[in-house]
Amino acid sequence: MSGVERTGPDHLAGPLLYEVIRSLWPLHRTVVRAVERELVGTGMTAGQHAVMDELRRAGPRTVPQLARLLGLDRQPVQRLVNDATALGLAESTPNPEHRRSRLIRLTPEGEATIRGIQEAEEAELRRRLFDLSAGDVMTALHVLRRLGEEFRNLAQDTPPHPADRGEDAP
Repeated sequence: MSGVERTGPDHLAGPLLYEVIRSLWPLHRTVVRAVERELVGTGMTAGQHAVMDELRRAGPRTVPQLARLLGLDRQPVQRLVNDATALGLAESTPNPEHRRSRLIRLTPEGEATIRGIQEAEEAELRRRLFDLSAGDVMTALHVLRRLGEEFRNLAQDTPPHPADRGEDAP
């Protein structure tokens, strides 16, 4: 992705990696639909679930910190936080490190809600994916994290000027 071509004994890795990338968008949409189905009746959305998951995993965070963790813009994350707060699942508290940037944390109800949802999701994943070993899952995590790292780098790179690619500038 960085323009540096690496060659090695596994010449199939490139096409296989592209298959992984090609699978991510439909997988993401399918996961969101499945999460939304599991959340029916809770008043929560998949986006609120993601915010609450990060708060449970990482502890209180500012909205900009949550946005960075989730790879989203600040404004949609602020709306998700506002909605979770309206449901009584999250709350805004003073930030000892910054007067104007408040910390968002789960309420006890929010903690219990996300914990219950995640325990049910984990049990369902174990039931449905019983044939995957811990090693399989660790390999998948490694590949996905590396892809995420490279795509974050790619997203931050300045695109080359058309003239640098041998093209005519518009």
